[in-house]
Order: sequence, then C-alpha cells, then structure tokens
Amino acid sequence: QVQLVESGGGLVQPGGSLRLSCAASGSIFRAYDMRWYRQAPGKERDLVATITRVGTTNYADSVKGRFTASRDNAENTVYLQMNSLKPDDTAVYFCNAYNPVTRFNYWGQGTQVTVSS
Repeated sequence: QVQLVESGGGLVQPGGSLRLSCAASGSIFRAYDMRWYRQAPGKERDLVATITRVGTTNYADSVKGRFTASRDNAENTVYLQMNSLKPDDTAVYFCNAYNPVTRFNYWGQGTQVTVSS
C-alpha cells in the first residue's frame, strides 16, 4: 500500500513557475515508477511525465523543455518543476505510483494548477 500526497499547486501567471511535490509513504518508494498526470475540466487524464525507479525520465510533447521530473528516494518524494507555464497547463495534477513487478497502482488526491493573468 502506498499513500501519496501532492502539494505545491496554485495560481500563477503565464510564463511563471511552480514546483509540485508528491510525498509517498507506506511502502518501498524506490520500487515504484512515479508518474505525473493532469486532467483539465471536461478532458481526459493525460500522462505528463514519468520518472522510473532508476531515474529515467519521459515527458509528453506538450511539456518537453519546460517541465522536469525528479525524485529523492531518501525523502520518498517526487517533484515536478514546471517552468514557462501556459494557460493550457491549467489542470488538476495527480501523482501516480506504479510497481512494475506487482503491477500495483496508486494515486494521490491531486493538486490544482491554474495559469492565468
């Protein structure tokens, strides 16, 4: 069992930055690939970024060059640094933990990011 708690969302102007955090507890954090998803109103939940157990990262085309995922296994935390934010980045951002061995999958409650002037 893994519990995930996101934080760091808020209101930011276009071009601004935010850093989201996702704190994990309850299991062996380093055994999980960590993913960030987002869901805008009326739209499906989309994968934004992945950071694997060994630190390999992948990003959606829409955020490449602007978002950076990182993880601190000692602190059981994963981060999403978001720069050059655009109004289209407005969404609820969710943290996800996936264990490739057990195939267990866990979600956080989400944090709202609003990009607006």
